[in-house]
Amino acid sequence: MNGGENPLGDTFKALSDPTRRKILNLLKQGPLSAGEISEHFDMTGATVSHHLSVLKDAGLVYDRRDGKFIYYILNLSVFEEAMNWLQSFLGGGKSKGRK
Repeated sequence: MNGGENPLGDTFKALSDPTRRKILNLLKQGPLSAGEISEHFDMTGATVSHHLSVLKDAGLVYDRRDGKFIYYILNLSVFEEAMNWLQSFLGGGKSKGRK
């Protein structure tokens, strides 16, 4: 992640947007350039770039330059960290919360 003060908060904020979730779903198939990602949306390249920046700042994706293209790739370790945190609520022991 980017070393922010609230990395899980950044992760969940990035995941809260349906466009960003669609971008992540596209990247499940493998690395894509910003142009290839843009082909799946009816919005400006600048708007797609903004969404990619939010995902990158949250650590959900990283980029790799290959010649004149920049490819975006999922960072699965951030997903694992979020899942581990969520699963901690399902783990063993009885809940001490209200009934």
